[in-house]
Order: sequence, then C-alpha cells, then structure tokens
Amino acid sequence: MMRLVYHPAGHDDDLRVALEELEAGRWRTTGKLLLDTGTHWALRTSRTQMLAVAAARSDVVGVWLHEEPGSYDAQVMGARVAVERALRAHRQRHPGTLELEFKARREVILAARRVPQDPVPWVCLVALAQIDTRQLRHEHRAVPAEPMLPSGPWGLLYEVNQRDPYNREAYHRVLQFMLALDGPQAASLAAIFDFGRWVVSQRPVRSPLLLLPAYAQVEQRRRSHADPLWRRQWAHESTLDYTLSAFYDWFRKAPARERSVADLNLLAYALWAGHQYVEAAEVFEAMGPYAAREPWASVHDGAAGPDPAAALLLRARAESLSFARTHRPRTRPHP
Repeated sequence: MMRLVYHPAGHDDDLRVALEELEAGRWRTTGKLLLDTGTHWALRTSRTQMLAVAAARSDVVGVWLHEEPGSYDAQVMGARVAVERALRAHRQRHPGTLELEFKARREVILAARRVPQDPVPWVCLVALAQIDTRQLRHEHRAVPAEPMLPSGPWGLLYEVNQRDPYNREAYHRVLQFMLALDGPQAASLAAIFDFGRWVVSQRPVRSPLLLLPAYAQVEQRRRSHADPLWRRQWAHESTLDYTLSAFYDWFRKAPARERSVADLNLLAYALWAGHQYVEAAEVFEAMGPYAAREPWASVHDGAAGPDPAAALLLRARAESLSFARTHRPRTRPHP
C-alpha cells in the first residue's frame, strides 16, 4: 500500500528545503528562494503563505529582519507572519486578536507602499478582512460588481487583480471572509456558491479558481454531515461541468509546479465521486504520494479504522487507477 506524504510543499522541492530550514531557525534558504521566485507573482504568493505558516511559530523572520534590515523580502515575510499570527489568534478567540490585527495591518501597508507592484501585501489585506466579521471597516463592505454577491473587500480584491489577475489565495480569502461573516449559515453558504459560479463564469483558464464551486460543495458537507445523499451531487450534470472544466482548463493546462497539493486532492476527489475514473486516475498519478487532509477528512463516511480520511483517499486512488487500466481516455465532452 502506498505511504501517503502530508507536506504542503508537494512537488516543490525548493520550498520543502526552505520550510525545513525555517523550522530549524535558519532563514537564508528562504531569502534565496524568494529571490529566485522573482516576480512570478502566483508562485511568490503561495510560497510566502506557506513559509509564513512555518515561520509564525518562532522569531526566525525577526532575526532575518535584524540581520538584513534593508531586505524587502524580509519585510514582506515579517508582514506575512504578522497576518498569520493575527488570523491564528482570531480562530482561537484570543483576547489579543485586535492588537495583533492592528500590528499586522501596519506592517502590510508599509510593505505595500515600498513595492507597489507586489500583490502579496494586498493579498494580506484581503486575508485580514475575515477578522472583521461585522464589516466595521469601510473597505470590507464595498458593493460588488455582481449584484448576487454580498458587500465585502471587493476594492482590495481589485487591487490584487491589478497586480496578479485571478490570484488563488486572494479569492480563497474572500471565500473565507464570506463564511466568517455574522449572520445565518445558509446565507454564507449561498454566497460562496454564488461566488464560485461567478468566478468560473469569467473562464479563468489555467487557474485553480475553476475549483471554487467544488470548494463550496465541500464546505456544504462540512456544515451538514447528516445528508446521506450528498455524494451523489458530484455526479449531477451541473456539478460535473464545473469539475471537468477544472480538469481540462486548469489541470491539463497549468504548469505542474503551480498545482498545489490541496487543489490536486480536491480535483481527484471530485472526479472520483463524479464517476470520472479515467480523469481521476490522471490526477492521482500527478499527485504521487503527496496527500492533503482535505477534502477527505470532511467527506469520508465514518468507516472504521484509525484514519478513515486516508482510507478513502487510498480507496479512490485504487479504484480510479484500476478502472483506467482497462478504459481509454475520452475526448473532451464539452468545449
């Protein structure tokens, strides 16, 4: 049986090394990684996000800032870490959340002023919006261009789009903002479904945002475990259209190093649950041993065993690969 590897870097070997070095208290590999990443904004965004999660547990970025006070990459990582700590405090309902948010916002704005073309500080501002669950800040209650969507940080998202159109993290942060708002649960679920459909309607080719409707579907499951027929929804024509669009227009067209472990796992599940086994097999092959806890932890049916989520992943993988060995790939069923 395949041994699953849970690591956020996936196939990004350079990021994996940098994460290991950060956890050991060493920052120079991170500095070189970000220098090499340059202005590849999508990659810079995803790498700084994962690096910040690791760095937030220590003062390694503070040491970097002390040793290289003129480094912009160190400054951005300092802002990233401050945002990660504020979000973590918010999730834990820590009494110091607002103070941490204020500090993070100040550091992010300084970074945005220093290098205006970098989308990462603006992504950070979108991320901080989810702490403002009552939309007290005016930039968090802007009116959207799409009338079906609620008010939100649309001006901040616009600023990100000006620098890196369809930035994955920025759109996922908007989704998290909608889910965090005070109000009825059904309203927030409806909003993220509308948001996902609206984004997909813009046909962002080679973008993992084509998976936003699938993320909304999993969130629905996470909040309503009782529906025994939930998995059948993945085989419905409307859902399959979104899933196959993500397969053909993102998975098949995007560079391999830009495909995150989280997105690959969700697409593999959506294809398998929708009975698209040949396509699912292709995604499982691309994943290799790298796994994510989600969506498997939210969609398993409670089977016996120490890790039912991993058991479901391995079952879906085995069934898909077995089917693909005796069936040819189909031509694309829709334009």
